[in-house]
Parts: sequence; C-alpha cells; structure tokens
Amino acid sequence: MSSTDSQDLPIRDEMIRLGQLLKLASLAEDGIQAKQLIEDGLVKVNGEIEERRGRQLHPGDTVSVNGETIRIVTED
Repeated sequence: MSSTDSQDLPIRDEMIRLGQLLKLASLAEDGIQAKQLIEDGLVKVNGEIEERRGRQLHPGDTVSVNGETIRIVTED
C-alpha cells in the first residue's frame, strides 16, 4: 500500500482514542509502542502531527504512520 492509499477501519462506537486505534490497526504492537510513535512525532491525524495519545477520533478521520494511512469508518 502506498502513502496515497488509505485502508478503512470500521469502529463500532462513535469514537475511538488514538492509542487504541494504533493497536487495533496493527500500526503499533502495544500501548508502549503507540505512545512512543506519538511522542516521536510519527503519527498524523487528518494530515497534522498529533501528540495526544488520548485524542478522540471519529468516522471520517484519517491516521497516518510510517507511510500507512487508516481512515475510520462506521461499522455496518
């Protein structure tokens, strides 16, 4: 997958926290790695670097890490 492609990730609730999403999307192995990626400035939400692991994300938001982009969608 190139950096211009995005992969949809369905969520059941109205929102998900950034740290949880990184683990769910397999962009981080665990909470410690998720925290480190965020602290290192490697995580972008909607194109902007995000520094808060607890950032609330909603359907339509995109998260990019290391050239991979995930778009949050509602679960059918």
